[in-house]
Amino acid sequence: MLEIEVTKVKGFCSAGYQVGQRFLFEDPLVIPQGKSPLCLYALSAMFPYLTAACRQTPPEDWINSVVELQCPDSANAVLFSIKRTETP
Repeated sequence: MLEIEVTKVKGFCSAGYQVGQRFLFEDPLVIPQGKSPLCLYALSAMFPYLTAACRQTPPEDWINSVVELQCPDSANAVLFSIKRTETP
């Protein structure tokens, strides 16, 4: 399971993301936490990394170095941290 958290909002986010909002990803499910919105543009940019990060990998695998991702809006970017967690 992965925990995705908004760590920075540069400019205006049209989805309304704010620092601290989070959601969980357990391939293939997105599990909202509270009333956090789910932006399909951000999710589409993160999806290839999220599915790879859900695998069990050796420590040297490249996916283990990905700890932050950004939505595709370069003028109003939202940064997300990604952490592996245990299933609740």
